Amino acid sequence: MTSTASNAHASAPIGIFDSGVGGLSVLRHIRAQLPQEDLIYVADSGYAPYGDKTEEQVVDRSLAIAAYLLGHGVKALVVACNTATIAAIKALRARYPELPIVGVEPGLKPAAAISRNGKIGVLATERTLRGDKLLALREQVSAATGATFILQPCIGLADRIEQCELGNDPLDATSAMLERYIAPVLAQGVDTLVLGCTHYLFVQDAIERTVRAHTSQQIALVDTGEAVARQLTRLLDAVSLRRTGNDAPQLQGYTTATVESLAQAFAGLLDLHPPVTHLSV
Repeated sequence: MTSTASNAHASAPIGIFDSGVGGLSVLRHIRAQLPQEDLIYVADSGYAPYGDKTEEQVVDRSLAIAAYLLGHGVKALVVACNTATIAAIKALRARYPELPIVGVEPGLKPAAAISRNGKIGVLATERTLRGDKLLALREQVSAATGATFILQPCIGLADRIEQCELGNDPLDATSAMLERYIAPVLAQGVDTLVLGCTHYLFVQDAIERTVRAHTSQQIALVDTGEAVARQLTRLLDAVSLRRTGNDAPQLQGYTTATVESLAQAFAGLLDLHPPVTHLSV
């Protein structure tokens, strides 16, 4: 059954997808803000990373996963991936015009609002930073606020996080990668860093450690996952689709890679142990 805002029920689940496990950082915010909701999470890890795919490939994957989730009757869709949001959210909204759809936007506006000196670093995948949507947003925010955005592609970082290599050891490969990407941005005098990929939230501790090694200045980190959860709540309330009742909420995981890898990510990143099923789509 295909679900849209016009025929969905409040008891229907919310669908969330990402190229891999990074979207679990968004799922964490959604569970905190909407604790009664049933959630279905799809990790398209078999096709990750999206950052090195063409826009057409990302759109095709996003539409295929959305169709699968709609087949499971979801009442709303969260694109918990910056790259997929940049490339595919327009196509998703065109395909499902009545479905509440929330994407993840790099936090350029909130970063400009909190920056003291107007110099902001943006850490993201190459695909996100090349996207017309982000570049247009950068120009818009710069024109409105005078902020300068330094765009830093973090090639391979999402792959490390996908393997739950979180930079816990200052001498490991993930920490070395963060050093290579962050140090040049800090050298340009930024006082704010935008974490422009949902994966990067899981290495926040390592990012903060890298920052401290280079400056005693306080550097603000911008995470947009909480804003996604707030927007999802607003959209559900607008169409009276928020779930109520005392039934325990259900969480289900699907992955296009191995069941073990997503189960380990749920456990290691969120201390959750939902059922996980392999998905062929």
